Amino acid sequence: MWTFEHSIVTQAKKETIWALYSDMRTWTAWDAGIEGAELHGPFEVGTTGWLQPEGQERLAFELVEVMPMQRFSDLTRLPEAGIEIRFAHTLETVNEGTRITHRVTIDGPNADELGPAIGAGMAEGIPQTVASLAALALRMEHP
Repeated sequence: MWTFEHSIVTQAKKETIWALYSDMRTWTAWDAGIEGAELHGPFEVGTTGWLQPEGQERLAFELVEVMPMQRFSDLTRLPEAGIEIRFAHTLETVNEGTRITHRVTIDGPNADELGPAIGAGMAEGIPQTVASLAALALRMEHP
C-alpha cells in the first residue's frame, strides 16, 4: 500500500468548501491537475463518474463514502493494473477555522510496485490543490 496525505487550515467555512466538493463542475477551478470531471447522479454513496487527469485518459470512479460537511471518498478501480486508488477528503473544525485534509491511498496486489511511481505525481499536486480549494472558498465568502 502507498499513501500520501496533506492538510492545511483555512478561515473558509466547511459549508463553502463542501459546496465546492459536491459540485463537480467546480473541480477544474480548484484542481489544476484535472482537465474535466463529471458525476452521473447525486453526490452520494454509489454514484459513479469520471475524472480526467491532465494529459491522461479518463478514469471512472465511484463515491464510496459521503458524510456531508465532514468527508467523502472516491474509489478508482484499475483491475488491469492490479491497483485501486482512493481519494479521501476530510473537513474538521479546529480553533483556527477549518482543517482540510486530502489523502490518497493506492492499494492492491501491485500497489507496492506501482504506488510510488503513480503516486509521486499525485503527491506533488495535492498541496497546491488543497491550497487552491481553500483560496476559492475564501473568495466565494468574501467577494
